[in-house]
Amino acid sequence: MSQASARHILVDTEEQCLALKTEIEAGKDFTEVAKEHSNCPSNAQGGDLGSFGPGQMVPEFDAVVFSAPLNTVQGPVKTQFGYHLLEVTERSET
Repeated sequence: MSQASARHILVDTEEQCLALKTEIEAGKDFTEVAKEHSNCPSNAQGGDLGSFGPGQMVPEFDAVVFSAPLNTVQGPVKTQFGYHLLEVTERSET
């Protein structure tokens, strides 16, 4: 079964998500942005979600996490929770 590790930033609006993505792409540290702005409890870990398999996250997450290039900020990804920036840090087939 596939496994992936990812981190994310969760915010309320697409506009805020896009603004934060611009900051990260300009060189701001993803971990620091997550700690400062993310609405998810994972913000304490810099947005780190750890390792998980398909179906453990919402479908919108899975679609990105199991197909996107590694170490590239993806998003905004809209879910029922809000708007996410995602970065897949590791992926493996087992």
